[in-house]
Amino acid sequence: MRTIIAPASAAVKSGVIVVRASGPNSFELLEKLSGKSTPSPRHAVLRNLFDAKGDLIDNALVIAFNAPNSFTGENVVEFHLHGGMAILKNFLETALETGLCYPANPGEFSRQAFENSRMDLTEAEAIADLIDAETNAQLKQAQKQMRGELGALAREWREEIISALSESEAYIDFPDEDLPDGLSARASSTVKNLIKSLKQHIEDSKSAQRIRDGFSIIILGEPNAGKSSLLNALARRQAAIVSSIAGTTRDVVEISLNIGGNLVFVADTAGLRETSDEIEEQGVKIALERAEHSDLRIGLAPDAASAKEIASHLAAGDILVWSKSDLQSPDYLKIDGIDEIAISTKNNSGIKELEDLILMKINTGLAPVSAPLTRARHVFAVSEAIKALEAALDAPSEALELACEDLRIAARALGEITGEVGVDDILDKIFSSFCIGK
Repeated sequence: MRTIIAPASAAVKSGVIVVRASGPNSFELLEKLSGKSTPSPRHAVLRNLFDAKGDLIDNALVIAFNAPNSFTGENVVEFHLHGGMAILKNFLETALETGLCYPANPGEFSRQAFENSRMDLTEAEAIADLIDAETNAQLKQAQKQMRGELGALAREWREEIISALSESEAYIDFPDEDLPDGLSARASSTVKNLIKSLKQHIEDSKSAQRIRDGFSIIILGEPNAGKSSLLNALARRQAAIVSSIAGTTRDVVEISLNIGGNLVFVADTAGLRETSDEIEEQGVKIALERAEHSDLRIGLAPDAASAKEIASHLAAGDILVWSKSDLQSPDYLKIDGIDEIAISTKNNSGIKELEDLILMKINTGLAPVSAPLTRARHVFAVSEAIKALEAALDAPSEALELACEDLRIAARALGEITGEVGVDDILDKIFSSFCIGK
């Protein structure tokens, strides 16, 4: 295991910058830079740090952590430097010139922790989610995973499969006993219940991934319906150009909002109409494609004729918004499954009510999950496990060995979630998405 070094805090001008060194040479590095012995573990001490010429780099607070009782499971030293860029640059150059350490790659600290069994793969991923969290919902979900809830659930699933596998292999190992018709009744019951649980978690993963990636909303309407004005009202700033000229918005204008502690992306699109303008026609096409893949569509209409046209692009659970209510009262269409609300961006009426309605829609679509599958790779692994478990149930009664092999495949798939079973290229892909210092 090589010794690595990198800033553990943002490398920007600040009061303090923390630099972390991890690996077998960490303590030797500290002694080389300070000229003093390594302090007692977990005791913060002041040390003067010097460059190769003996010039002072900084008077820093340093803390040593002995392996395996550190974040990475290796010997670790944290250098709490004064947050000037010249200090940081000089310190890192001097540290690297000693030949005792190397610059850390993205995610390398977390990978060290994973490989030293300080955390499983789901907990390592949670570190990235925890740092990237912008909303309270994202933070709570990342904290659940950081506490090991998903990892514990994946191990529980895997143990159930191993238990069923052990029972089935017992029949193979004792040929004098009568073989069951395929899996035994108890093993079959375990597998069936497990399949049901896994499928439910795949369904629930849609909520988890919306929390992590954000809830997508698109505003649809004819030209001059007030889409850009609505976007600006929700953003509480000038995010889109507002003009009386039809067709001003031709591309998608998207903003991110925090609504009720949830990350929400709201997109303003080109006005829906027949047009001979090639660029505007492309904008309309993009708008309809985005609408198809959005979590929620808001149809905006200033009058009944426009409302009927826009409603044709909405589905159950969407919202029909009557704009410009300061000029005329809406004649609600009362379509089953579609909520209707009147607003005026001119006097800001109905905007708060619309935000409350949007939040209700978000919360309805985000069912609470105790240990969610937050990433596509989790869903893929569970899907592969389901396929293998179903194959085990369907194996011919005279081929118990085939059923057992399918159970092994399912156990392996679930082991990939926590990293108990994995291959290097998968690990490389996961940890390379981390920033340096994690």
